[in-house]
Amino acid sequence: MPVIKDANIVKIAIEMTDMVPHLTEFNQKQPLTCIIQELCNVWNLSEPDQYALQFNDTNNKNYITEKNRNEIKNGSVIRLEYSPSKTAQDILHKLNAGSVEEKTAAVQKLSKLSADITFALEFISKQGLTLIIKHIEGGKSKGALLAYSLLSFVELMEHGSVSWDILDGQFISRIAGYVNTSQEKDIGQAALSILENIVLNSSQGYEQVEKEVPVSSLITHLQESSVVQQNTVALINALLIKADFTKRRSIAATLASKQLRQVIQQNILQTGAVEGAEMAHQLYVLQTLILGLLEQRMKTKMDPQDQDGHDKIKELRRIAFDGEGAGSIRGPVGFTRDYKKLGFRNDINPALDFTETPPGLLALDCMVYFARNHPDNYTKLVLENSCRADEHECPFGRASVELVRILCELLKIGESPSEQGGAYQALFFTHDYPFEETFCICIVLLNKTWKEMRATSEDFGKVASVVREQIIRALQTSPVSLEQLKTRLLSLTYSEITALWQQERTSREKWESHATPIVELKEQITPDILNLIHQQRISFLIEGTRFTKYSARGQRIKDKYWYMRLSPNQKVLHYGDCDEKSAPSTEELTSKLAVSDIRALLVGKDCPNMRGRKAAHQLAFSLALEGVDLQSLDCIAADELIFAYWTDGINSLLGQRMQSKEAEKDLDILLSMEIKLRLLDAEGVTIPQDPPPIPPDPPHYHFCYDLK
Repeated sequence: MPVIKDANIVKIAIEMTDMVPHLTEFNQKQPLTCIIQELCNVWNLSEPDQYALQFNDTNNKNYITEKNRNEIKNGSVIRLEYSPSKTAQDILHKLNAGSVEEKTAAVQKLSKLSADITFALEFISKQGLTLIIKHIEGGKSKGALLAYSLLSFVELMEHGSVSWDILDGQFISRIAGYVNTSQEKDIGQAALSILENIVLNSSQGYEQVEKEVPVSSLITHLQESSVVQQNTVALINALLIKADFTKRRSIAATLASKQLRQVIQQNILQTGAVEGAEMAHQLYVLQTLILGLLEQRMKTKMDPQDQDGHDKIKELRRIAFDGEGAGSIRGPVGFTRDYKKLGFRNDINPALDFTETPPGLLALDCMVYFARNHPDNYTKLVLENSCRADEHECPFGRASVELVRILCELLKIGESPSEQGGAYQALFFTHDYPFEETFCICIVLLNKTWKEMRATSEDFGKVASVVREQIIRALQTSPVSLEQLKTRLLSLTYSEITALWQQERTSREKWESHATPIVELKEQITPDILNLIHQQRISFLIEGTRFTKYSARGQRIKDKYWYMRLSPNQKVLHYGDCDEKSAPSTEELTSKLAVSDIRALLVGKDCPNMRGRKAAHQLAFSLALEGVDLQSLDCIAADELIFAYWTDGINSLLGQRMQSKEAEKDLDILLSMEIKLRLLDAEGVTIPQDPPPIPPDPPHYHFCYDLK
């Protein structure tokens, strides 16, 4: 009989420094203390309580505990090392009484072990963290000793077992000093990470960090290694998150300065430093926080007493119409006319256009920015639409409000950064006012799309949806500058968007048509669809068709016609002569032919009247007969549709498959329509390629329903 293997026993190798590796079986049910005792016996080691097992993988050097021992698999190689308690005690002894070299070696070892929570908790419980903090505060550590001390502190605090509020002002000042002065890479990297955590997790630390580490002092760190850059951006983000609105605007103004923007572009965006997911996430957070400053204006509706808002509306009118040759009319009547030309919904009181949030007053800000900074494009856009018929006029005011709403939605203005987000746009780090500049580019695009669609006021929603799609697709290409965004948007014409939509819809339908659930649904409804096509063909035959008469040589006889139709009971074909416009009833047709007498359907060159001819008529079909004097009834259809319907109808009467391309086309169209109708409730739900697995049977079928 085969030996039954115990799933709790795995074969492993155990190593130890200066010892021959030991191959053994590891029993998952046996206590670790017993396993360690056996290993100490093998290698003649005393005091087994001072030893512990440790993983030996490249990415896993953690101690083995009762919680993670199940990670040991067949073929694993593990090590026997000193226990966390003894190792922590040895490191503390070296830190207290060792030489500089011994302290450096000890803290280097500490920085590697601190990522293991088992060791970290043991070290912290022996007041090791307090000792590290004192060494850093004292300011006597230098070079590698300081760097490893800071890295160890970061790793120990990452476990969250100690509050960041234990740090006093002296410690924070010391770390801030390391950030403000030029330091080695490892020191700066760790110091930046510590300050970020202090800002985010300490109840009192933000104010001190904000005072002692101005954002302008961080510029130098953005020019260092990628990890230091990443930690620098993370610290800036932390300061932005904790700042109130006023301070956040001040920090954002510093970040928008040309000097800092150039540093970000030249040292991060243009050097490939964003290859890592973490740097991309930090830039995404920074972009979200800076654009989030627009939220206040986006959610503020215009107050009827807002004099600044009214002045801006008047400025829009003045820039557009008070130029040389504008011919504006002064007074209320002239103002109303001009506000109507500007495309406001409420031409009597345009302030009412900015009472809906979003976009609120942000829309007015963008319009005024466009008029002030791009007056030529603004004036051209407004006057161009003023010359169009009212129904084809692109309303600048209404379009601007809708466009700002679209941009706010796409750029998620007002939303907090997500933990997993990593999608940022490099172009938003290239200008002092990136959102407003994006609006200026997109409003010109909207007017261009309006003209391409030949839209009227009733098509406003359609134009907005197309422009939204244009912006989405342009941003998906991650343009690195506003100029690239403009170029990409101009290439995405209305015809290009419709072509892409059609291509994607076709691809999606093609993919879904091969999904197992859809294939099974098609198989289920195909017989009903074929029956529907069969009924249509029979109805066509019952209605009848007028055919042109041909001579025995296959030549058309002028002004001679005959008519054929199927009886309502589908048993007899009635036919006879007719004129050019008549459609005789079955009673008026003198000849008839029983469907049961039809032996076969012949088409093309197989028809008796087409045999021997060099050019067979592609629309010819014949009914081969038996049991009657007439050998065949020969027909030539007027077009391909009639040919397809009659041949399909005859095949249906004979119980054979419909073979025309028209039947295949109808089947595809009707199947597609029927499937779409049946899947309407699943709109937006991804159809899986394969059905979900069937769950296993329940352990029993003793189901009981309590109806009380």
